[in-house]
Amino acid sequence: MTKKDFTQVAFDVVQQATGEKPKPVTTPRQENSRKGGLKGGAKRMAELSEEERSELAKKAAQARWQK
Repeated sequence: MTKKDFTQVAFDVVQQATGEKPKPVTTPRQENSRKGGLKGGAKRMAELSEEERSELAKKAAQARWQK
């Protein structure tokens, strides 16, 4: 897949806004997977203690800064 330049992206946006180009279709299975993933993360965080959440946040920040 090649990277689109600014004019190609703008053209796609105009086509979608005018209804000339259909939006990408996701399957019901993909939609359900996303919903489950979003719920699972929130539930996991709710079950962790404040110290455990803090440790996870520190670990995530460390991983971001190492890139």
